[in-house]
Amino acid sequence: MSANSATSHVMPPIDTSYKRIVAIALPVLLANLAMPLQSVIDTAIVGNMNDTAKLAGMGLAIQLLSLLLVSFNFLQYASSGLAAQALGQLANNSNTSTVSAPTPLLSILQRALLLAFVIGAILLLAKPWLIDFGLQVLSANPESGRAAKTYLDVRFWGVIAELMNFAFIGWFAGQGKTRYMLYQQGFIAVLNIVLTLFFVFAMQMGLAGVALGTTIAFWFGILMALWLSRQHLKISWSVLFKADRQYFTKEKMLRLFSLNKDIFVRTLILTLSFAWITRLSAQSGDVILAANAILLQVLSISAFALDGVAISAETLSGQAAGRRDWPRFRIIIKRTGIVSYGLAVMLSTIWWLAMPTYLGLMTNIDSVFALAYDYHLYAVLLPLVGVGAYWLDGIFFGLTAGSVIRNAALILAAIFFPLSWVLYQQWDMTGIWLSVWCLLLLRLVILGGFLYRANQTGSYEKLQPEA
Repeated sequence: MSANSATSHVMPPIDTSYKRIVAIALPVLLANLAMPLQSVIDTAIVGNMNDTAKLAGMGLAIQLLSLLLVSFNFLQYASSGLAAQALGQLANNSNTSTVSAPTPLLSILQRALLLAFVIGAILLLAKPWLIDFGLQVLSANPESGRAAKTYLDVRFWGVIAELMNFAFIGWFAGQGKTRYMLYQQGFIAVLNIVLTLFFVFAMQMGLAGVALGTTIAFWFGILMALWLSRQHLKISWSVLFKADRQYFTKEKMLRLFSLNKDIFVRTLILTLSFAWITRLSAQSGDVILAANAILLQVLSISAFALDGVAISAETLSGQAAGRRDWPRFRIIIKRTGIVSYGLAVMLSTIWWLAMPTYLGLMTNIDSVFALAYDYHLYAVLLPLVGVGAYWLDGIFFGLTAGSVIRNAALILAAIFFPLSWVLYQQWDMTGIWLSVWCLLLLRLVILGGFLYRANQTGSYEKLQPEA
């Protein structure tokens, strides 16, 4: 009894106020918007080169990179969920000292960075095969395929840095240190834009210059993230790179890989789904592929914005799960859901007002502009259609509910791929956009079903495995 009493004095309740949710989400939102802004700038530069094949090739290259890199963004989600739970467990331990507290957090980052380096090195070694095979799978036309290869040959040299970036984003976010995310991602975005403009317009390097600016910016971003991590933990450079063996045991590594395996399956299915949509666009010709490359930037920007609130949900639900505070967990679900849908309404309104201007800035190719404008309302509504998927992703990642995340993705795949093929065969371009909507809505329905069942039975513990 006295031990519980002592713990309650040491451990204040989790702040689940709307103010706290927004305080976590806002820096993440700003930091996240810096990332798709780079892609938007790159696409806009290429879109105004008056070459449909280059713009289509840029869309193919970005999708192939997404297929490869986002397949491994379990590095972000695993780091975030584990860091959030580590914080909850440290707060729940009345005997934890301030000196020893950073150690488990540091080990989570070190394991994620090591894994990122190994995966990135393998991808870099396999670069020629991956590019040729990937563009063939995406049904690249000869001209757009050559443009995509020019871009990818340079961009691949940054894959290790981009994977490490996932680990840093998740690690900072899981601890609620979202301002560090803002500093790092903002730095990468600004440097990328400056370098890209320099290489393209001053050095006349074309698509290769667009890729080189992004690659260099990511490597400098990793250096900044290492410095921020050292400042955050208040440790020396030598301690930052020194591994503590007790946190690299067989059990802990297997736990990390088990979680990563489940999240990998989920993310691979999602990226294959979007690659499938890109393939359908490519089969319809370069004009449709180019128009969809521009319109799908709306999804990318909106998803990164909505991910700010999803990170709030992940951080707070992870801390509640670490304490097994399920009443507080239910409050977190409700309040983060309200904030998520409120933000989605704002985003769709902004896109509705800004779309004509946005399309005019993104391309000077008349046929691409006209087709994109015909379908712009599908893109305008993407935040409202997709918000539920991103919000529930945050909840389940906070729980580190790997098996549920994996099973939901497998159910999604069984429904989505045949459904999207039928829609495409029936309505062509319209079918492609209905497929995008279905992909987002199915994620909401499936994850919502798992959460509803757990709520009805009071079995949240079954969703959240032992650490």
